Amino acid sequence: MVAFLENKLWFPDPRHYGEYMDNGLLAVGGEMSVERLKLAYRMGLFPWTDRPVTWWCPDPRGIIDLNNVRISRSLARARRKGVFRCTMNQSFEEVVTACAKTPRPGSWITEPFIRAYLRMHQAGYAHSVECWQEDVLVGGIYGVATAGLFAGESMFYRASNASKIALLHLVDHLRVRGYQLFDIQMVTPVTESLGAIQITREQYLDRLQDAVKCACTFAPDVSDSNK
Repeated sequence: MVAFLENKLWFPDPRHYGEYMDNGLLAVGGEMSVERLKLAYRMGLFPWTDRPVTWWCPDPRGIIDLNNVRISRSLARARRKGVFRCTMNQSFEEVVTACAKTPRPGSWITEPFIRAYLRMHQAGYAHSVECWQEDVLVGGIYGVATAGLFAGESMFYRASNASKIALLHLVDHLRVRGYQLFDIQMVTPVTESLGAIQITREQYLDRLQDAVKCACTFAPDVSDSNK
């Protein structure tokens, strides 16, 4: 059973609809406004298509436990060499556009998505980590922060290990800022290599309930880092 949204700023509770969802699809319709996206993430949902807009809460759900990240020896060496430089929120649009252009099955980052997340960024809710090699953007990740949740949306790389370095920089930042939950929606080979795990929808919603009670702010340091 799928809920059809109208103009009202509302979503059904995924806890109550869990047994009726088809592969995690909860609702169809509405728009990707800043306010609707904020509400969606705080309820455990994210959009996946734009014509029409569809809202999902999959089971299982991929997360990265901020206290159990796995770093291989080769990745640790890459960090120590200082080949890459990481920044935050310096090239948000470039990161999103690069993610959209990255070939992958079921790519969902269309122009309406890019515009929606640019609005989220301008409103202070969407953030990026950029990974540079000299002055060339070679990797990055972006996502949405609200309360104690960071919801990772997508990542890309143009140099070996660049997206992983960007993700590790983000993990360090989220730890420092006191974030409780790093949602990655689905586990990929790249995130699995860093220790990403799957949990049930109910477990995710329980963790989310605690995370949204936290008063975290992303507040990135605009200075460069060589981590």
